[in-house]
Amino acid sequence: MRKRVLAAGLCVVAALAGGCATDPPPRAPGLQGTTTSLPLPENARMLESSVATPPAPDCGDPTASLPPDPNATGPAIDRIRKRGRLIVGLDTGSNLMSYRDTATGRITGFDVDIAREIARDLLGDPDLVDYRILSSAEREKALQDSTVDIVAKTMSITCARREKVDFSTEYFRAQQRVLVVRGSDIRSAADLAGRRVCIVEGTTSLLRMREVQPSASILTVPSWADCLVVLQQQQVDAVSTDDTILAGLASQDPYLELVGPSLGSEPYGIGIRQGSDELVRFVNATLERIRSDGTWTALYEKYLRVLGPTPSPPTPNYRE
Repeated sequence: MRKRVLAAGLCVVAALAGGCATDPPPRAPGLQGTTTSLPLPENARMLESSVATPPAPDCGDPTASLPPDPNATGPAIDRIRKRGRLIVGLDTGSNLMSYRDTATGRITGFDVDIAREIARDLLGDPDLVDYRILSSAEREKALQDSTVDIVAKTMSITCARREKVDFSTEYFRAQQRVLVVRGSDIRSAADLAGRRVCIVEGTTSLLRMREVQPSASILTVPSWADCLVVLQQQQVDAVSTDDTILAGLASQDPYLELVGPSLGSEPYGIGIRQGSDELVRFVNATLERIRSDGTWTALYEKYLRVLGPTPSPPTPNYRE
């Protein structure tokens, strides 16, 4: 069993590098190329290459956040402590970051453990969390409606999102890349002209793909699990998003590999409702703690070593 787990882990690393010492057998010739004979996922939508990208607002450095304060108090923190639970918005289909462990049934992952550290500092127990499953497109509204206290779901910090919600400091920096079937002639984003690319609705990956390769036809779907299915069914030629997510997809299918250089970086932050400055400061205090006490490094090595050598945590950028 240990040998099988080790072999699987090595092949995930190889998928990131573009090869594996024991590559799987080639797909049957009849499965080469894309097809639309199978039904697409519910709420899937094809965007043609002629769709224009709206200009992004300019707010300066969107990663700048409020200074940390482990003793911060206020209405948002009072509500959480009175309830006795931290309500966290995330998903269960982003292997490595937030997913349901099939062996234990528990929701786990890098993002999940970050949220648990916040609960540890806020409530004294990392288990005092309730999860609300959200699609990427639902994250901002869930915060605005106070359906959740925080969102820990590979949420990139952008100026456009800052107009609707607030953010912690950056806790991870991902890189957008491309995922394809092994043996594909697609080696980089330049090869996606006129090809079909799956991207989840409501993500920054969609906007960047429009900028990098405006000639691509984009299929939007509700979840990255949907993207995995349509790629496996040859209904699209590629998937493009953060390497954290793509590595999780590749870990589920040895026929898949990441290709090409980074299309751009994605700074992740904890999403927080606007007007909850005390909660922003408290969360930033937790992030400051886990950077300095080794927790961040331990979480990276537990979940994300397939991305490469353990980096230093992102340096926080504070503002008043």
